[in-house]
Amino acid sequence: MQRLLIAVLAAGFVGIIGCSAADEVDNAVDCQSICDRYKSCFDSDYDVGACAERCRDNSNEDKDFQRKANVCNACIDDRSCSSATFGCATDCAGVVP
Repeated sequence: MQRLLIAVLAAGFVGIIGCSAADEVDNAVDCQSICDRYKSCFDSDYDVGACAERCRDNSNEDKDFQRKANVCNACIDDRSCSSATFGCATDCAGVVP
């Protein structure tokens, strides 16, 4: 019985760590993409590394910010700069810069 309890607890712990790591990877991809688009559409001198780091930190600390970054990235994904600017302004407000 004790072994079963240990196995269940260990599986739960691994599952929690696995989800956290998946969230961090998703955050990194979303943030990098959003910051790259900002640079290419608005400011060629924009510091993408600093932007992505701020975005990742905010996403890892705040699930609402993480959700906003996901929504923003999905919105701008296949749009031109002008289309993303007008079509995604609400979805991306507060994410970048």
